[in-house]
Parts: sequence; structure tokens; C-alpha cells
Amino acid sequence: MATVLVTGCNRGIGLQLCKQFAERGDDVIGACRESNDDLDAIPIRVISGIDVGDDSTMSALKDGVGDQAIDIVLNNAGICLRDDLDSVDYESMLQQYRVNTLGPLRVTRTLLDNLRSGSKVIIITSRVGSIEDNSSGGYYGYRASKTAVNQVGMNLKHDLGPRGIAIALLHPGYVATDMTDGQGVAPEDAARGLISRIDDLTLETSGGFWHAEGYELPW
Repeated sequence: MATVLVTGCNRGIGLQLCKQFAERGDDVIGACRESNDDLDAIPIRVISGIDVGDDSTMSALKDGVGDQAIDIVLNNAGICLRDDLDSVDYESMLQQYRVNTLGPLRVTRTLLDNLRSGSKVIIITSRVGSIEDNSSGGYYGYRASKTAVNQVGMNLKHDLGPRGIAIALLHPGYVATDMTDGQGVAPEDAARGLISRIDDLTLETSGGFWHAEGYELPW
């Protein structure tokens, strides 16, 4: 049994990740801004009031976890604010950077003392953060925040590798959530693929940029 902490756990992929980890017997801690009936129905521990884009909530996360060792930190929380060249809003870009890029770094640093050799840190990123794969433009803030978090993940690979901690950058696919207006694959299928990639992660494969279906993505 592993102890798994999932951010952004109250809907979409995060909710499904919590549900599937709990169903297989793992000890799950969910961190989110606000719980709801769907999350409360899952037999896990929930730490609410956590905004990964806000430094001031990290002490509550640390207090909620305490000294418990964590096997998997799953940085899932994120936001997507649509834009194009004609509608770029710089504050919206910064907000996506605060949540999507700095959020995983905040959470990981907050929980460093809870990690141990063999632990895994997962960042749910997106293939739209791939520079090579960008064939359509648009989504300036979202794309840039995901490209930046990929670099954060590579830094963590180098900094945490000597401690025996592996890192993975995972793209869940185009998933039917509020972020995609319900278009795409079912969240439960995306979560199942992500969990398979997490289970397969080792120090030797640390730092990879993977699709939930199991193939590597271009940087």
C-alpha cells in the first residue's frame, strides 16, 4: 500500500485518481481549495483550503500531512484560460504561471521532508507545452505555463535523483472535463493510464515526458 497525495482532487482527473488509488487499497490524501459531495463520497483524507497558486496555504498543507511519509506526490491542480494573439491578458498569463508552473514546485518543496528514497513526484503537464509539437498557436498563457513546468520537472529530476526520488511529467490526453467543455476521453480512462505510468516509473526513467497511453512526447 502506498501513500498518495493528489492536488486538485475535487473534480475531473484528480477525482478519478483519488477514487482509483483508493479502490486498489492505497492511502490517499486529497488537497483542494474546497471539497464537494463527490469527493466526500470517497474514503480518503481531504485537506481543503489549499490553493497551489497561493504560498500562504502551504502551511496548512504541511500541517495537514504532518510527519507522514508520502510515496507519491501527484501535482494535478491546474487552470486553463483560453486566449489568442488578439485577446492575450498578461495577468491571466501570470495566474496560469502561478498555478500551473509554480504550483507543483510549491507543493513539492513544502512536502520535501515527507519524501524518502523510492518516492515519486508526478507533474500533470500537457503536450501543448511541447515546443516541437506546437502546430496551431494560441493558448499563450497555458502553453507557456506548461512548457515552464516541464523545465521545473527536469530540474527536480536532477535535484531529487540523488535522494532516490523519481520524477515524471505526464500528459493525460485530451480529457472530457470542465477545462475541455466535456470533450475528449473519459476522466476514468485517463486516470487509469496515468496510474499505469506512475507504477512503471523508476529512477532510470525519471524526467521523462510521457502520454498517459505510454509513449514519450517531444519537448
